[in-house]
Amino acid sequence: MANFFDKLAGKLSTFLDSKVIFLLDCLMSVIASLFALLCLGYLRGNIYSTGSFALLWLVTSLLSTIAAMLIFKGYKLIIRHTTLHDVLCFVKEAAFKFGVMFVVMLIKHRQFYLGVSFALVADFVLTLFLLVFVRLAMITVYRFFLSKRQAKRVCKRVVLFGTGDKSIAAVVRLQNSTHYKVVGFLTEDPQPSNLLLANLPVFTYQNPERFEQMINDYDVDAVLFTTEVDARNERDGLVKLCLEKNVKPLIIPNIDEMSGRVQHNNVRNVKIEDLLGREEIKISMDAIRENFKGKVVMVTGAAGSIGSELCRQLAGFGIKKLILFDNAETPMHNIRLELEEKFPNLTFVPVIGDVRQGPRVDFAFRTYRPQVVFHAAAYKHVPLMEENPCEAIRVNVHGTHTVADKCIEYDVEKMVMISTDKAVNPTNVMGCSKRIAEIYVQSLGLAIERGEMKGRTKFVTTRFGNVLGSNGSVIPRFREQIEKGGPITVTHPDITRFFMTIPEACRLVMEAATFSTGTQIFVFDMGESVKIDDLAKRMVNLAGLKLGEDIQIVYTGLRPGEKLYEEVLSNKENTTATAHNRIYVAKVREYSYTEALAAVEEMEEHSIFVRIPEMVMKMKEFVPEFVSKNSVFEKYDKHEDK
Repeated sequence: MANFFDKLAGKLSTFLDSKVIFLLDCLMSVIASLFALLCLGYLRGNIYSTGSFALLWLVTSLLSTIAAMLIFKGYKLIIRHTTLHDVLCFVKEAAFKFGVMFVVMLIKHRQFYLGVSFALVADFVLTLFLLVFVRLAMITVYRFFLSKRQAKRVCKRVVLFGTGDKSIAAVVRLQNSTHYKVVGFLTEDPQPSNLLLANLPVFTYQNPERFEQMINDYDVDAVLFTTEVDARNERDGLVKLCLEKNVKPLIIPNIDEMSGRVQHNNVRNVKIEDLLGREEIKISMDAIRENFKGKVVMVTGAAGSIGSELCRQLAGFGIKKLILFDNAETPMHNIRLELEEKFPNLTFVPVIGDVRQGPRVDFAFRTYRPQVVFHAAAYKHVPLMEENPCEAIRVNVHGTHTVADKCIEYDVEKMVMISTDKAVNPTNVMGCSKRIAEIYVQSLGLAIERGEMKGRTKFVTTRFGNVLGSNGSVIPRFREQIEKGGPITVTHPDITRFFMTIPEACRLVMEAATFSTGTQIFVFDMGESVKIDDLAKRMVNLAGLKLGEDIQIVYTGLRPGEKLYEEVLSNKENTTATAHNRIYVAKVREYSYTEALAAVEEMEEHSIFVRIPEMVMKMKEFVPEFVSKNSVFEKYDKHEDK
């Protein structure tokens, strides 16, 4: 049953309503008058404490008290919020009562004796004292039981999702926790056959009424999931039900990999990232470690969302040295402090530099001689690049051109370029710039394989969709808008995107670098696309808010160059299979290195001198599938030429 202190504190705050307080005040006032009357009788004889005088005294006390409370409404004050200022209300009530009784006694008896005057003063003082005393007593009792309740509730009462081995293991790990107390298990079985499991009851969540009864009877604060997969599978079931019933959905990530007791900071709220997408792609971490062990690795864009996660993962693979290359000073400082703290034995070098500056890139390659390069430096925001197209070419194309050429010059074993799903049939400048970078890297690698150029560097490209929680992406933006009270801005009610987690994206990149045998563009099965409108609504629910009441969603319209639906990266028509059942090689048009170099150099020249029309037209000529949408550059599309 719900604990004693919770119930008692609840009753004190719920059932002591204004009607009860009204009756209680009347009783206290009459008791004060009765006590004053007894004192008067003691002083002046029984004539004043019995008979008609006593009846008149008490009736007048009651009626004047009722009138005073109806006028000054002291009984409606919230007791637990009573202040010294509120005491004035009780003074007025007692004074009003005193005045009425004084007039009645004067009219009735024509003259006053000293004893009657004393009794009236005593009645006033006692009435005021009892009215204030009762409230102080209530506040003291309420705060006592509330403190007991809060002390008890420091330890959250949770039910575990599922009845499998991980759930039972969680009971053992939580048995000595000072933060969480397991009170039972939850199963989807509408009639759970096991009444007890690990000496704890088993409940069903298929019946909302029984689920709510369990919450009330066992004082449940939260439902605890033992895997992200369970939380994701229940996003429209149990997680939604928890949010409706004001119960926190919590999660213990990777509990089977943890040792010792579950600590308070291991358990966290279910986040929107847990509810999206599909099971993460499993890759061979042992093979990746073996591939990078003892090598000098460089990461461009090392302070960005993808680049910094690559650095974190590479730091645990026994590499010889890690070179961090980025032009963002503060983010570079932050990742440096993190690596120094988490990996004190790692040799790493932060290099402030810009991939557009050839001499600075050359310095990094010449000085540190990397064996593997991960090229993550890029401009990625579609609307911004649509407004600044020359900078997209300068960074995404010229920057890649510079890094790739230095890889060959300094005999790098492998360069892994990070691309995007927006490079597939691009509708914006950013996506097209990444496609051009892909083309240059691929043509360079093929030229080496065919013996047309000297060099031994293998060039690998990885494409993936939107990354959950990356800098400037939709989820951090929605979180910020929710924290500010809204509105949440969604471009279109039907817009969809594919998502993946940052760690998963980085593991994919390293997997591609590990088993690639040549110049290839890797893509992977990203599962089902996510409707951004649904994502916003789920985030509102997880925040404990009600859509339409606490916060609004506003549709702002598609931005320049933005697609309503992203291209599917992997299907039988545009990919071929690999040894990994979720990773594929993209079928793309191959360009000769001579053709690619000439086009890239022409676009780079246009970008340097900010010749936007000439540059965009060259982009559309070189990548004929680049057809602008919702953009000022639509006028350069071939289908509009007359």
